[in-house]
Order: sequence, then C-alpha cells, then structure tokens
Amino acid sequence: MFLSGGLKSLLPHVLRRIIRCNRLSMSNTSGMAEGYKQANVVILHKSLADDFEKFCHANDGPLPLLYRSKPGDWKCPPLSKDSDIRTDCLQYRIYEHGACTGSLKSLKEYSEQLKDMVTFYLGCSFSFERAVQNANIPVRNVEQKCNVSMYKTAVPCYSVSTFCCNLVVTMRPIPESKLEAAVLATSELKEAHGAPIHMGDPGLLGIQDLSKPDYGDPVQLYPGDIPVFWACGVTGVEAVINCRAPLAFTHSPGCMFVTDLRNDNVTGRSSREIPQVHCISQDPLHYSIVSAEAAQKIKTLETLIGIDPGDRGIIHLCLQDELLKACLSISHARSVLITTGFPTHFTYEPPEENDGPPGALAIAAILQALEKEVAIVTDQRAMNLNKKIIEEAVQLGILKRPIPLLSYQRESADSALMFLCENGNPGRPRFDHLIAIERAGMAADGNYYNARKVNIKHLVDPIDELFLAAQTIPGVTATGVGDGGNELGMGKVKDAVKKHIKNGDVIACDVEADFTIVAGVSNWGGYAIACALYILSTCEIHDRYLRKAVGFPRLSKKTVWLSALPSVTKEEKLLKTLVRYGVRSGKTASLEMEVDGLPFYNTHSLMIEKLL
Repeated sequence: MFLSGGLKSLLPHVLRRIIRCNRLSMSNTSGMAEGYKQANVVILHKSLADDFEKFCHANDGPLPLLYRSKPGDWKCPPLSKDSDIRTDCLQYRIYEHGACTGSLKSLKEYSEQLKDMVTFYLGCSFSFERAVQNANIPVRNVEQKCNVSMYKTAVPCYSVSTFCCNLVVTMRPIPESKLEAAVLATSELKEAHGAPIHMGDPGLLGIQDLSKPDYGDPVQLYPGDIPVFWACGVTGVEAVINCRAPLAFTHSPGCMFVTDLRNDNVTGRSSREIPQVHCISQDPLHYSIVSAEAAQKIKTLETLIGIDPGDRGIIHLCLQDELLKACLSISHARSVLITTGFPTHFTYEPPEENDGPPGALAIAAILQALEKEVAIVTDQRAMNLNKKIIEEAVQLGILKRPIPLLSYQRESADSALMFLCENGNPGRPRFDHLIAIERAGMAADGNYYNARKVNIKHLVDPIDELFLAAQTIPGVTATGVGDGGNELGMGKVKDAVKKHIKNGDVIACDVEADFTIVAGVSNWGGYAIACALYILSTCEIHDRYLRKAVGFPRLSKKTVWLSALPSVTKEEKLLKTLVRYGVRSGKTASLEMEVDGLPFYNTHSLMIEKLL
C-alpha cells in the first residue's frame, strides 16, 4: 500500500497506475500530483449527453468542461495519454433513477453498458491548491489531512431540459488578511472553478451548519479565518440525481481523475482582470469582489462629487471608499427603500428644496433597470407632491414605471420593525438596503434643523426610526447621502460636522448609516450612486460574483442600464418640473456659479455623465 508521503510529487500517469492497481490507502486526491489539473467525472447515456453539455456551458463556474468523450470511449487523449476512466478514479458511485445504489473501485463490470455512455470531465478546485499555497495561503483541508468540505446551497443553477439542481460549493477557511490573495490566485484558473463565489456568512448561501457538510469532511476554521466558497463540480452529481437517469456513474466526491495537464501560470493581467475584495457587511459577515478598473472609476466619481461649491468645509466629512462600499452593498440587495425631502423653506408651501428628489429618482431609475424592487418613503404631508413628481418622471422617461410611495408614522414601539419586516420578523425583512438622500436628520436633542439652526421638526415624519431599526436587523444595511452634515445618515461623521461645519454643534445629525456619502450637492451623490451601480453591473468580475458563477453574464442588458442613467437633459427636465410644483432651490450658491458659461450645477453633472 502506498501512503500519502510522496504522492504530491508523483507524476499523474504514475499516480493513475497506482490507483488502477488499487494500491492507494488515501480517501481523496487533494494535494496529490501538485500543479496538475484534476477532474470531476459524470458518465451518462448518450441520449442525455447533448443536454448535459448545454447545462455545463450554462453553468461554467461549477461545471467547466475539460473534455467530452464519444460513446464507449474510455480514454481522453487531450487530458491524458494512457488512462482508462473505468479504473483511474479512487472510487466511483453508481446512480439508478436518481438514487445512489453503491460505491465501486472499478467500472469494468459495466463495460457493456458503458459502450452507450458518454464521459464528461469537469474541472476541480483541487487543481488550484498549489497556486493557493504558492501565494503563501494555507490550505486547511490539506493541513488537516482530510477531504474538502462540500455543501448544497439554495442557489439555483440555470436549468437545461431535465438537468436542474442547486449549486454545490466547496469551502476553504482563509485568513482574513489573505482573502484578496486567494481571489487573485484562483480567479484566472477558470478550468478549476476560478474565483470564489462567496466570502463570509454561509447562511447567505442557505448553508446552516459548516460542521455538517453534505459531501467530504468538516474542515476546522482557525481564529481569524473566513469561510470562502468556490463553485464545485459535485454540482454535476446533483444534476445526475435530479434527472433520474436509469443508469449513471460519477466519481465519489473528492476522488478525482488526475490529468496530465499542468495549471498554467497567470501573468500580465490588466486592471480589468485584477480583483479587489471589500467587506460590505459585518452582520452577517459579507465580502464582495470588484475589478481594480471598476473600483478606480468609482473612486474617481467619489472625488468628483466631493467638490465643495459653497465652501462649507465638507472635505472634512468625506470618508474614503464609502461610495464604492455602499454601491457594492446596494448591488447585492434585492429590495431598496429610498427616502428624501428636506423642508428647509419652512415658511413656504411646499417647504421642500429641489436638492434630493432628482438624485433619489436617478437611483430609483437604475435600480428599476437592474430589476431590483424599489420604493420611496416620505412625509405624509408631502405624499401628493411626490406622487405628482413620480408620475411626471415616468412621462419624461426618467422612470420606467411608477414607484410605490409609502409613508411612516410611529404608532407603537415596534412600528419601525413592522414597517421594515414581514409581521415584524427580523428574519424576513422587506428591504435589504435603505438610502437617505438629502433627508432631514434628527439631531442629538431629538429635533431637526436646517443649516441656519431653525427647528423644522413639525414638518418631518420620524423616518429616522427606520434607519435606527435597520441597525438591529441582520442583513439590512443603509446609506446616507448629504452635503452639510444635518442629513439622515450623517451620524457617522457627526464629530467632524460639529468641528468643521457652521452651526454643526446644533444641527449635526445623530443617526448613523453604514455608509456615508458626502457630496458638494446631494443630488450629485445620487447621480454618482446610479453611475457606480452601472459600473459595477458592467464589471465582469463583479457580475460573476453576483450570479454565483451560474447562468450567463448579464452584459446583454447594458443598453437598458445605460438608458436609465442620469443625464444633464433629464436633470434639467426634472428641475423644471419641480419649479412648476413650487419646489425651490436649496443650493443657491452652486446654481449661480458658472463654468465655461454654464451653471456650475449642470456643468458638474455633465462631468459625471462624461466619466462613463
């Protein structure tokens, strides 16, 4: 019997010969023949082969197809020169009408049946373990001398004919400081599943208990480790089970076919191909991925909107990368609630200013184009005004369709929870992300102030309570957009507001959001969010991560997304609409400034538009 000692340095053809002779005491091939590709194996009747190949191409993250044999062909010349698929896996499983009816060391007794069957060789994450180790990242299952952990998820694959199943993933514990290195080491190894499809809380994939894998062995996480999940070829096993074929064979999970193909070293990547990792939530823990190129564009947007036309000192409020992190979080959201409205003109009717609604509608428009649910919550007294603005936005082509318009009143201690969650259950939130843009925010004394220290509490409904309640609901995050520090969500920078903003010691909002976007004019912040969401949606690295590497890229919808973006023309039409309804400017200084003969407000919006 051969033991594990020198197996990692054996050449593949030698290892296959040892396996073929049944002289190996190992239970999986992790860490063997380092640097060479390993393969999952699915063997089906030839009548199912075309549909299964389409299923693989439609879900190439978990099922990267290395080779498809002809019926009855037990060899795979492109992958190995002297192999026999009947004998060269450590162990096989037999499936009859979707049920596993046994495990086998050899398929030779089924040689007659195999004459009418086709073998699929699919990439395996064992192939990238050497690349991960070369990046000085520990591979815990190899260290612990056990199989990798594999889990069924709640993520559906793209179905083809009778082949339909949920994604299966492998989990590898990675030290938090090594997350980006792990993504970088694996992202270009697409035939070994490529980059991770999730980093963080397993519950976000529908995995309830890491100590109970569906396949493989439990792998211990060390202090500081983050669970990182890659798409897994055992997805093909689940597809075989669900198609209920009369007879099918697969490798036993972890007992891979070892090929003669080396993993290619990746060199010379462009910024479009270099991934970055960002934490977007602590409860539940959640990281996202974006390309360096897309991240830089969004950082440029953040710098652009940080110009201070009123010279109010907002530079002291700006936090780096808040726009990027906020938009990554929004990108992962299913349903978004937006609020706006700052009644600064308290002696007029309506008292609203025109900064806020255009930015809110710009965000709503791109969310509609991205097929997310979106609603707006506003003051009860302003419902009719906002209804008219939304209806006109639809007529102007700014919105595809009307947005649900809601109001909130405190009726009991749990009103906010009841509003945000089904039956007040924090486990069933109606919204994943809340956005406040130029919305009056509650100060430390419980009042609401405009920039001149005038208390306008009588005009403001307690929508802040929704943001406070969101802090207690796992999985719900919030963004605040403001330009003076007295807006909802600016509590995160309240100390800087009190120190650097005129009247800040009184007007500073006390309510925090997870992400704080500071802009010279709040509308610019809304436009920047819309543009950043477009940038993320057209980023191939982020798109793959969002869809968990199943299904097809969504870039075919780029034209629809582009048409939903804010523009100077749309902005001008909407501002004229607001004027017609009596809404006044709250940013006189920025509107009166001129650059190249154009109002600064519009010129700056044009700069944002051109950035794309």
